[in-house]
Amino acid sequence: MATPVVTKTAWKLQEIVAHASNVSSLVLGKASGRLLATGGDDCRVNLWSINKPNCIMSLTGHTSPVESVRLNTPEELIVAGSQSGSIRVWDLEAAKKVMHSLKSQMLVVHKWSQWKEETLPHSGPLQGPQPSVLSPVLRTLMGHKANICSLDFHPYGEFVASGSQDTNIKLWDIRRKGCVFRYRGHSQAVRCLRFSPDGKWLASAADDHTVKLWDLTAGKMMSEFPGHTGPVNVVEFHPNEYLLASGSSDRTIRFWDLEKFQVVSCIEGEPGPVRSVLFNPDGCCLYSGCQDSLRVYGWEPERCFDVVLVNWGKVADLAICNDQLIGVAFSQSSVSSYVVDLTRVTRTGTVAPDPMQDSRPPAQQPPHPSAPLRRIYERPSATSSEPQRVKQNSESERRSPSSEDDRDERESRAEIQNAEDYNEIFQPKNSISRTPPRKSEPFPAPPEDDMATAKEAAKPSPATDVQFPVPKLEVLSRPPVVTSTPAPKAESPIIPATRNEPIGLKASDFLPAVKIPQQAELVDEDAMSQIRKGHDTMCVVLTSRHKNLDTVRAVWTTGDIKARPLSPWSPLTGALFAQTSVDSAVAINDLSVVVDLLNIVNQKASLWKLDLCTTVLPQIEKLLQSKYESYVQTGCTSLKLILQRFLPLITDILAAPPTVGVDISREERLHKCRVCYKQLRSISGLVKSKSGLSGRHGSAFRELHLLMASLD
Repeated sequence: MATPVVTKTAWKLQEIVAHASNVSSLVLGKASGRLLATGGDDCRVNLWSINKPNCIMSLTGHTSPVESVRLNTPEELIVAGSQSGSIRVWDLEAAKKVMHSLKSQMLVVHKWSQWKEETLPHSGPLQGPQPSVLSPVLRTLMGHKANICSLDFHPYGEFVASGSQDTNIKLWDIRRKGCVFRYRGHSQAVRCLRFSPDGKWLASAADDHTVKLWDLTAGKMMSEFPGHTGPVNVVEFHPNEYLLASGSSDRTIRFWDLEKFQVVSCIEGEPGPVRSVLFNPDGCCLYSGCQDSLRVYGWEPERCFDVVLVNWGKVADLAICNDQLIGVAFSQSSVSSYVVDLTRVTRTGTVAPDPMQDSRPPAQQPPHPSAPLRRIYERPSATSSEPQRVKQNSESERRSPSSEDDRDERESRAEIQNAEDYNEIFQPKNSISRTPPRKSEPFPAPPEDDMATAKEAAKPSPATDVQFPVPKLEVLSRPPVVTSTPAPKAESPIIPATRNEPIGLKASDFLPAVKIPQQAELVDEDAMSQIRKGHDTMCVVLTSRHKNLDTVRAVWTTGDIKARPLSPWSPLTGALFAQTSVDSAVAINDLSVVVDLLNIVNQKASLWKLDLCTTVLPQIEKLLQSKYESYVQTGCTSLKLILQRFLPLITDILAAPPTVGVDISREERLHKCRVCYKQLRSISGLVKSKSGLSGRHGSAFRELHLLMASLD
């Protein structure tokens, strides 16, 4: 009897080069699980069919990098927001009509040319029919003053919600091409927006560590959910019950009861920041796309049902289709897709009994969907013609269409690269078919690499509490990478922080040069001697840096004579210690030491004083011009703190009229403000010149440029 082939639980499907430059955002179509939209620094939005190597459509029109993309539920509309704050909505059905129109027009042109050659072989140039290009762009929406960080389509009405780095949330009416309402309340960038399944609420997550729930009908905030200690990256509504899940950079997932407006449970111990979560369609569990793994959670009580190892890195979006979970991740210009077979993943069950606590009742199975713990969303019927009621601004605040927007819409276009793949994804909306529509088939799973792994994968893994060790992980191998075009090899002008080299050093300067022509085998002694050639030099460099840090630490611990009369734990003493430590770090003339010290000072805003600003600002100017990414990030963070805490004070003191008499403390403060103002003016030119960069650095510099607008 033949042994059945055991297949993998998770595997890599493909890897494609999605854009000519870096990919900045992507989204999966939740209805089909087969449509992928990507936005890039090349200002394009590309559409892909999962497991197909070629782009099926490319949408143009944006003039700055695309920061956020979103598909509506039927996958007929796509919206994209850019770094400039503009939003464009494309109609994919209209794009298909454009393709058919161009095909028919090209056929007419071909027949005209053929008739002309046969009938008038020697006639001069004769003007015939020319193909015209239609624009599939549906709307261009303007109003935000900074990057578009998040987007979402209303599940029933023709509305789009947008969240920006300017902290505002806007609700747009696609039909009227105007802003219906603006929601204010967040103090930092809005990272995620989600409409409730019934379309009555809007949940928002932001960098200010909060989740807010908005009532669309009343046009006001219903509740605020504090509790996270880091930026909140994602929120997701339960498909049936009044339950909301939020994931944060503090490595926790929190579940919120939307009837009592309180926390239900909190799952801690995620391996990294939570960026992507998704409820199972029947609501039995929550999937969390962690760093290189998929985790399956329950919330009452909080527990981990299963963990599957998937080498997808930082997964960006998840979708479910045919009992398979599709995950996509991007790095630079490449996008990778992965598949997890959910039939082999534990999604519910009882917790294994604890032998030390026999009296503890076993966890019950989740209730049947017919008897939920909470209220169920009341979705409008499909035949209802009543439009969704939302609170609207006054007519004067709505933005009417302008000729500039119309021109932008005419300049937008859709380039369909592969008609067969396009037709496979986008079926006609109103077609009459005599046979059932073709359904997408699940992706075939590859076989396991060896029988030992297969036997382990075949064993069922019981559900476990989150405080116990996670279930046995499955070791997966990476299948061959499939690429559509060769990846560009251009080097980035800024060295990324996440790399296998010491910060501030070039390891190649201390390692022996590799000679390619000679491939002679080396004995162990020769190999060890070559490895140790740069060892002493590297040790000297690291020892010197460690000595410099010890010097700065000693100054911080003891302080100078100005700090001795004060209590060693008072805030003023800490500020003076920080000041003297920064002075010593600057005197050492080693930017790496300055960066290490600023990373500590940035975590406690109370340490910042005007004296510290005058010393640090020249160093920040050097950091912003560094080629090392970590140096630039630290410089941007320090400059942002200074602008938020001291720029209003500096401008007020400089604008105040002179006082009568002599006030030495005021004169000293005025002198410090003048020095800081002069240094900030010098840095503002550098920030302005770098605000046009793409990616994360460009976003940080644009935010700083907005904060420094009062200096102009």
